[in-house]
Amino acid sequence: MNILSVIPARMGSSRFYGKPLKKILGKPMLERVYKNVKKCKLIDDVYVATCDKEIYDFIINLGGKVIYTSKKHKRATERTSEALGLIEKKYKKKFDIVVMVQGDEPMITGPMIKKAVMPFLNNKSVNIVNLMTKIRDKKEFIDVNEPKVVVDKNNFALYFSRSPIPSPWLKFSKKVYKQVCAIPFRRDYLIKFNNLKPTSLEVLESIDMNRVLQNGDKIKMVEISDFVKSVDTIKDLKEVEKLIRK
Repeated sequence: MNILSVIPARMGSSRFYGKPLKKILGKPMLERVYKNVKKCKLIDDVYVATCDKEIYDFIINLGGKVIYTSKKHKRATERTSEALGLIEKKYKKKFDIVVMVQGDEPMITGPMIKKAVMPFLNNKSVNIVNLMTKIRDKKEFIDVNEPKVVVDKNNFALYFSRSPIPSPWLKFSKKVYKQVCAIPFRRDYLIKFNNLKPTSLEVLESIDMNRVLQNGDKIKMVEISDFVKSVDTIKDLKEVEKLIRK
């Protein structure tokens, strides 16, 4: 099975411009993500997909692999899908699995990615997997930058939201989960996904996984025990620095 990982990254974040190259304990965030993904032994190749020269040059100087993609993309999945096509054309071969790892996830590790890929090796009906981890406290639960997820008895996603779910009207539960953005797709499903029109709940929540659910498809969720924090703001970056120091 040929497995490709694509790290979509761009400088133009509306909340934190240039965040992929911001330093975390002296090392650019994107470098941390790239090197962490490379540590997963199941991955055959790793590429950064970007529309920015700064990022392209940085990865080249790092000795890594990078590919230019369109500036028009609004979703990371769109950039990942374009990169897949360009990379397959370059190598004249098809990959079986594409693991999208967001460029603002410096705490994702090789073992986490392995856990996300394993369901594909054991079940041919699985087309997409997301990681999830328990939310620590009420502050994190109400944070709109932390996509929450609820699952069924078999750990398939029911819904993703930036609002607190399930409803906290009684009290904060210790069994609530957030999405971790290391997302493997079966190759053909990634292409299918990007040919589907954005759905109302995807747009409402600004979470593209809801496109999958609204079209009646399933997302296998895999729980990890590790605490993971993505970087959306300068405040997040400072918090991640503290967590990595521990």
